[in-house]
Amino acid sequence: MSSHTFDFLLKPIFIHGFSASVHIVLLLFSLVSWLVTRDEEAGGEGSKERFRQRKVSWHKQTLACCFVVSAFNIIWGLLSYFYWYTNEWSNDKLVTLSDYAIKTLAWGATGVVLHCQFSNHSKRKRFPFLLRVLWVFYFSISCYSLVVDIIFLKKHVSFPSHYLASDVFSVITGLFLCVVAFSSRREVEDALLEEPLWNGDSSVSNVAESSEKKGGDTITPYANAGFFGLLTFSWMAPLIAVGNKKTLELEDVPQLDSSLSVIGAFPKFRKRLQAVDSEGTGVTTLKLVKALFLSAWKDILLTGLFVFMNSVAMYVGPYLIDTFVQYLNGQREFKNEGYHLVTAFFVAKLVECISETWFIFKSQQIGLRWRAVLTAMIYNKGLTLSFQSKQSKTSGEIINIMTVDADTVGNFVWYMHDPWKIALQVALALMVLYKNLGGATFAAFVTTILVMLVNIPLGKVEENFQENLMESKDKRMKATSEILRNMRILKLQGWEMKFLSKIIGLRNIEEGWLKRFVYTSSVSSIIFWISPSFVSLSTFGACIYLGIALESGKILSALATFRILEQPIFGLPGMISMIVQTKVSLDRIASFLRLDDLQPDVMEKLPIGSSDIGIEIVDGNFSWDLSSPTPTLKDLNLKVFHGMRVAVCGTVGSGKSSLLSCILGELPKISGTLRLCGTKAYVPQSPWIQSGKIEDNILFGKVMEREMYERVLEACSLNKDLEILSYGDQTVIGERGINLSGGQKQRIQIARALYQDADIYLFDDPFSAVDAHTGSHLFKEVLLGLLSSKTVIYITHQLEFLSAADLILVMKNGRITQAGKYTDILHSGSDFMELVGAHEKALSALDTVEAGSVSEKCVSEADGPGGSIIREMQKDGNESNKSGEVDDVGPKRQLVEEEEREKGKVRFSVYWKYITTAYGGALVPFILLAQILFQVFQIGSNYWMAWASPVSADAEPPIGNLTLILVYLALTIASAFSVFAISILVRIFGYITATLLFKKMHLCIFRAPMSFFDSTPSGRILSRASTDQSALDLSIADQIADVAFSVIQLLGIIAVMSQVAWPIFIIFIPVVATCIWYQQYYISAARELQRLIGVRKAPIIQDFSETISGATTIRGFDQESRFQQKNMILMDAYSRSRFHSSSAKLWLCFRLDMLACLTFAFSLFLLISIPDGVIDPGIAGLAVTYGLTLNSLQAILIWQICGMVDKIISVERILQYSSIPSEPALVIETNCPDRAWPFRGEVCIHDLQVRYAPHMPLVLRGLTCTFPGGLKTGIVGRTGSGKTTLIQTLFRIVEPAAGQIIIDGVNISSIGLHDLRLRLSIIPQDPTMFEGTVRSNLDPLEEYLDEQIWEALDKCQLGDEVRKKEGKLDSPVGENGENWSMGQRQLVCLGRVLLKKSRILVLDEATASVDTVTDNLIQTTLKDHFSDCTVITIAHRITSVLDSDMVLLLSRGVIEEYDSPASLLENKFSSFAQLVAEYTATARSN
Repeated sequence: MSSHTFDFLLKPIFIHGFSASVHIVLLLFSLVSWLVTRDEEAGGEGSKERFRQRKVSWHKQTLACCFVVSAFNIIWGLLSYFYWYTNEWSNDKLVTLSDYAIKTLAWGATGVVLHCQFSNHSKRKRFPFLLRVLWVFYFSISCYSLVVDIIFLKKHVSFPSHYLASDVFSVITGLFLCVVAFSSRREVEDALLEEPLWNGDSSVSNVAESSEKKGGDTITPYANAGFFGLLTFSWMAPLIAVGNKKTLELEDVPQLDSSLSVIGAFPKFRKRLQAVDSEGTGVTTLKLVKALFLSAWKDILLTGLFVFMNSVAMYVGPYLIDTFVQYLNGQREFKNEGYHLVTAFFVAKLVECISETWFIFKSQQIGLRWRAVLTAMIYNKGLTLSFQSKQSKTSGEIINIMTVDADTVGNFVWYMHDPWKIALQVALALMVLYKNLGGATFAAFVTTILVMLVNIPLGKVEENFQENLMESKDKRMKATSEILRNMRILKLQGWEMKFLSKIIGLRNIEEGWLKRFVYTSSVSSIIFWISPSFVSLSTFGACIYLGIALESGKILSALATFRILEQPIFGLPGMISMIVQTKVSLDRIASFLRLDDLQPDVMEKLPIGSSDIGIEIVDGNFSWDLSSPTPTLKDLNLKVFHGMRVAVCGTVGSGKSSLLSCILGELPKISGTLRLCGTKAYVPQSPWIQSGKIEDNILFGKVMEREMYERVLEACSLNKDLEILSYGDQTVIGERGINLSGGQKQRIQIARALYQDADIYLFDDPFSAVDAHTGSHLFKEVLLGLLSSKTVIYITHQLEFLSAADLILVMKNGRITQAGKYTDILHSGSDFMELVGAHEKALSALDTVEAGSVSEKCVSEADGPGGSIIREMQKDGNESNKSGEVDDVGPKRQLVEEEEREKGKVRFSVYWKYITTAYGGALVPFILLAQILFQVFQIGSNYWMAWASPVSADAEPPIGNLTLILVYLALTIASAFSVFAISILVRIFGYITATLLFKKMHLCIFRAPMSFFDSTPSGRILSRASTDQSALDLSIADQIADVAFSVIQLLGIIAVMSQVAWPIFIIFIPVVATCIWYQQYYISAARELQRLIGVRKAPIIQDFSETISGATTIRGFDQESRFQQKNMILMDAYSRSRFHSSSAKLWLCFRLDMLACLTFAFSLFLLISIPDGVIDPGIAGLAVTYGLTLNSLQAILIWQICGMVDKIISVERILQYSSIPSEPALVIETNCPDRAWPFRGEVCIHDLQVRYAPHMPLVLRGLTCTFPGGLKTGIVGRTGSGKTTLIQTLFRIVEPAAGQIIIDGVNISSIGLHDLRLRLSIIPQDPTMFEGTVRSNLDPLEEYLDEQIWEALDKCQLGDEVRKKEGKLDSPVGENGENWSMGQRQLVCLGRVLLKKSRILVLDEATASVDTVTDNLIQTTLKDHFSDCTVITIAHRITSVLDSDMVLLLSRGVIEEYDSPASLLENKFSSFAQLVAEYTATARSN
């Protein structure tokens, strides 16, 4: 086929004829639309007004564009007519004029019709589809015409110059209309209301409203910005201006609109995921990818269009450089060719800059949505996980999935188009090279492909290392999370340094994989940094071999092409690495989403009021492990009517808590039927308290009803506790209720349940954590009072609370062995008799004291208005007033406050500490030297090729080809050595710095006092240990090195361009000054926005961590939807900071890009204005080659500086936690106690005053007493009276504000903490087990032999239980010991102290979670093995302290009574006598 067959496609008659045809269609469409609009009736005024408020924001700009295009065409047509009037007419000219005329009519008519439709037609929500298609055709024809013009310019074909101006105008207006056509942002803002978030839950709109009221009250200006505002990002100007004047707070940052908010995006994403998983086989990676793509396909296509435009525009410069060099050499093809070339260069750079900016902007929106919806999916999944699924994925792992993996998928957006973009850019590069170098292009192609293929094995190795790195990070985060939860226990036992070594060990494994990963990526980096030089070397070598003349213009065009080709070649390793990371992250997310949920059919929920039976179980068999041959609960048959009180009792491990889990629907069902009728409320055995105000914990999402609220506080005996607290019920509770006593936590969660006013109440041992008096009060006021008409099932080990039950269930080995009223089952079986016998044995201690008459009188007086308890409370108030001067600590502050963040610019000291951490900064000069040498060699090699090559084929070359290529080879090899040094040194620097800062931060955290953990939610620590540490591990060193290298590159370009024409240097001065001013103006807002991102991330992690630990409670109250809403509000607070932070960068980049484009255009105009022969055309062409990258390099530099400032905040946050005030020394070498200390165990307390923080009131107010050595002292008192605080002071968890504690003559404040804590033993209030084995839980310091461990297990009655397990001492213990019952965990704690055999033993309510039988067993064990030790017992069971030698009764932080039990009981008015009387009266009532 002849090459001239398609020449007609380049003829003006074809181009303008086709354009006229398209515009005739546009004109006809406009006329038809106008007729239809006239016949339509206007909608209602309400909807019209609503539409006007929500009208497409492009409307006015589009109308203006239509009329401007119409006006332009009529003016251009008239000018053409007068220009051609004096010349001969031709068909081309007639068709062109007809095209102008039809365009004028078509665009004018389109403008009129659109004005009519949008003014009168209230239902119009977007531009008509056909109109948008015609706009795309218009843009395509305009682009085609412009390409033809450029081809004519290149071929030096004469054509009317006004064609070029007309086509440039058409391309710009067509581009705008295409943006309008593809914009999917203007959807109906109330679409959210049409799609409820949770199966008919209409509260989503309320959530959206409340989220808007929090923080900024306005929606982001982006939602209503016009075309010019969108193009220039001027909608960001108000926020940046505010940030420049003051420190930005979250309240200053506007809300996201519905298209970006997770509240709007999540329901749509969930529907799409359900649609792609229609067969219900579970979420796979492929399905997840498909759902993510469908949720953002319009924006993905739009970003693809921007990538295409950017890639094409980038190669316009290299394509025209040869022509430009020939022009400077005096070869002009037509008049004003230089100005045409400058215009083409400038327009191409303009398109390149704008398309790149908008690609970044739209991509960050996609990434923001993906990150948010994945986080919401993971959060929701965490709320529905089954017990076994939670065992396989611990909270630390899930937090990593939610933070690291969701972030990775969100960041993948930047690399999404790279596979085809790299192919396109390589193809365009080969086209440009072929035009200049002919067959030598094949060498460039082969070398490029070889370089890219090298990356395949490297990519596989990186994928393997990445997977292992993430797994090891998961294990470390899991262990860190568990340790942070149990830090108090570790410090009490003196184990914190052992567990720190465990974290360091896990980190060492992680560092092994990290080292492999970063060094592998450095190899990739080395290959691809030097590959462009070797590609050019092979190409020029092929030219010499093939005899192709190397002219400076062609060489410079090739070098410019190779410089642009660096982007796909450099980007390939990053793309492959990112694809690898994203695939790993998607696999992990999909694997998590596939985990089993709770069985949906385990429970049959009956409509409220449909049955008089509240709970019914028929032939039920349930098991925590469905693969186990032995069910957890067997042959259950239970029927509970509405209004019944059901008590559940049994020995430790008999299945009591599992029965409640079964009723809650938590326990997997093997067979049988479970029915439940009514709403439910649940109080777990281990209190679950949220961070936040006490009031919010009690309301738990319900609206405040003051009367009901006050009744609940009174019933739960919380009023006196609230009076003591500085802020009352507005006091902020620390994480897991850290600043509350065990009894206070228990009563708050009982109050939470009461306030819900549910139909069915489930209590798991509610009285174990409170004293006897409070327990009796709760029983009377709650179970017999407020809940008298409700269905209540309560587990209790205290048999005195059984008589009021309508039904008692006795459990043993997972079966209900007895059921009935107290008197009915008393003699019907042995199991209940065993419990009663143990109870009677405990009460027999009371019989040894003749307190019968005392009891009656004390009870009657306690019930009367003048009871001694009230008098004592009044006395306490007076006493507390006496210490007022000590308690006056200035303004009140909450214990837990907002996370502290640095303000103002990042201090230079942060950068200095970072760069000097590794080898004192010795590596930094070598890195800078290597970077400078690399840039010198790169510029030198390009300069050499430009200088040593002839300008044209007929010019004489200065040197021979062999010399030319050998010098170029030497410079290339020198560049390779330089980049090798850069890559290796930067990786070593980053790796060592990350390692040292990790160890420093963790040492400071583990050595921090307990007050730090009380006031710091673990989410803040975890975010530093995960997200911030990942930034240190993988990116910060590279980012700082990239900034330094970009500065060196920029200086090199300025030097090259200024060397050619020194006036260019003059223009650089104001341009650089303007850039610096812009950057300084912007940085204040940007820095605070980035800090807000860091601060807003921690609450998400903390909320998620709390949700995972309290998922059973949340489900027990049917509150899943509220917590999901709360999570999304927190996500939006984070997203809006991130969105505006990224947009602020683009605001800056757009302005710097425009400055760079103008500078480049000025440089080109200067070059074409210089007379011929003044400058070397080859060197001038080199300046243009470098100038082509000026704008992108300048933008990249500013972006990198901003990114570095953003990332360095991670260093700032880690350094924040690397300077935490430490606890006193663990060991004081100069004052170590004797090895046998303590000798007798005598504890002398003198004027002890304690507060938890300097700004908080005193908790202990001047205690003075002595605990005799070798005797047993019981400590009793009302909940919150200071019992546990006294014990914490004994262990120096809290340091005294005044006074001292002396043990056997040694002031405990004068010795090391480990010297103290390792000599004392404690069984804590909350029994704690760590993930690991039975052996590691009993002997974490690895000090004892197996025989000693077995002996301890036998003594605490766990030996037989452990022997039944397959692994014996190596049997696994799950996270938090969840596969062991509460009572068994308490026995393990007993085993620890039996191993330790200390002279002083502290029991902090150690038997609260066990039945009376086990309690008696523990007491007997303690008598047998600690008879000669000092035993200090805090107990709520009076029987546990009756056999003590001394009893200390505390009340509101002061000693109310201290004497032997017998002496105290002799005084019938003593508070202790009243407690005993109350307990005895309740216990004997059975």
